[in-house]
Amino acid sequence: MQRSAFDSDRFTADSADTVAWMVAEAPVAYELAVATMERRAEAIASGHASECVWLLEHPPLYTAGTSARDTDLVGVGRFPVHRTGRGGQYTYHGPGQRVAYVMLDLKRRRPDVRAFVAALEAWIIATLGRLNVLGERRDDRVGVWVRRPDKASGLDGTAAEDKVAAIGVRLRRWVSFHGIAVNIEPDLAHFGGIVPCGIAAPHYGVTSLLDLGHIVSLPEFDGLLRAEFEALFGPTFDAGAGPP
Repeated sequence: MQRSAFDSDRFTADSADTVAWMVAEAPVAYELAVATMERRAEAIASGHASECVWLLEHPPLYTAGTSARDTDLVGVGRFPVHRTGRGGQYTYHGPGQRVAYVMLDLKRRRPDVRAFVAALEAWIIATLGRLNVLGERRDDRVGVWVRRPDKASGLDGTAAEDKVAAIGVRLRRWVSFHGIAVNIEPDLAHFGGIVPCGIAAPHYGVTSLLDLGHIVSLPEFDGLLRAEFEALFGPTFDAGAGPP
């Protein structure tokens, strides 16, 4: 079984506090999720709530980050579009995708946004490694990518790769919110309404664990995700279904 260890990406807190771990039992409306995250982030910053990871699914929708270009929305009217304050461009959320909203106090960990994003990448890569999927970072492309030797290369000979997980974060008073989205078994055709993350090159696509030949349930994936989170970020405690 392949594992990916990133000791330099450890992002533990300077105290023994544990992180609340919540898993929503039903799809959560995007507006509710954002409002909930904003309240929780403020409470964390004020010292009135514990840090939190909230796992959920959304109904089908597109989100536009702060760098989104209008021309990258090619399927106008297909699904609702939500403008959001997270970094990045257009992305898709929907059933079969595990979204993990990560609300951590970086002042208590490391006040370094780049290091935080690297830790999120490491978390995803280590989790995928538990399933023998080789996820990789790319300096010029945020997220986690897998090589696709079975697909056509680019015109310049660049090897084909697909994105299996997206990352988009926002910070307020050094508390993070938004987070990651890992494609377990979403309908990949739904990504066709946008240029995902602004990357239009045909040899850079989007994939899922199912598309890669790995059948895994959300609860099974959540268990792996939690174990690798604790290895990088520290201990968690069960906090119910949410909202936090």
